[in-house]
Amino acid sequence: MSLMTEPTPYAGRFDVRRWWSNGNALPYLLLLPSVLVIGVVILVPFFQALQYSFTNGSLLQAGDFVGLNNYGKLFGSRDFWNAFRFSVIFAVANVVGCYVLGLALALLMNMEMPCRGFFRVALLLPWIIPSVVSIVSWRWMVADHNAVVNQIIQLLGGRPIFFLSNNDWAQFVVVLIKIWRSFPFMMLSLLAALQGIDRTLYEAAALDGATKWDAFRHVTMPQIRDVSIILCLLMTIWTVNDFDTPWLLTQGGPANSTENFVLLAYKYTFARNDLGTGAAISFVTLIILMVFIVIMLRRQREP
Repeated sequence: MSLMTEPTPYAGRFDVRRWWSNGNALPYLLLLPSVLVIGVVILVPFFQALQYSFTNGSLLQAGDFVGLNNYGKLFGSRDFWNAFRFSVIFAVANVVGCYVLGLALALLMNMEMPCRGFFRVALLLPWIIPSVVSIVSWRWMVADHNAVVNQIIQLLGGRPIFFLSNNDWAQFVVVLIKIWRSFPFMMLSLLAALQGIDRTLYEAAALDGATKWDAFRHVTMPQIRDVSIILCLLMTIWTVNDFDTPWLLTQGGPANSTENFVLLAYKYTFARNDLGTGAAISFVTLIILMVFIVIMLRRQREP
């Protein structure tokens, strides 16, 4: 008698009924509402905006298909390259400033010190305060020669500085206030990463004769490397897409010196009633960010 059995006609085939009866479909059914919501809320406007970028429409008229004319007009525009320049300055300065300040404060908050809990909460205030309130308050303090900051400068014997009327000073103020608003998130995330480092690594480094600087370079930074890359990636995306800070402070001025991609897209769409070019700016911004994301994620995989 042979021990081998004849294979059934359905051997090796996917049995839908058995898969369904075993409850394998439940996770997919639970995810289905979220997928549908994402499809309606994100994908539909995304493809609609992509369609607009190839037309010469406005907010009132659909317009005709013009191919890549909007993109060609955009790349030949001085406004676009001005916005590109400031967006790069804005993103790099904010990411570097937030990371350095956030890491320094995270290292400090990770040490044993009096009132550490109070300082942890207090340092989160710039992040907790609504953006409109904080930015308008900053604008009130630097707006003109009678503002608070200029009064302090004059008391110290200096001359008032028109922060929002000079191109360089306006860019400096926008970047400074963005760093002030953003560093708490960086600090809190890096503090969580620091607290997850195994303390025995520092003990081993001390036994090998490593100084505090050596331990920081060869233990702390490698351990928080992956978290740092993700944080810098997120901060770059949020900075490039930041509308509140430059708009509430300067509305892109003076002379468009603080106008980033988001403000430029807003002005094309709503001020100039050029929906196609405004949509094109958005997708150029998306492409630039996607290239940056790919580069950073590849760097994260490197040993």
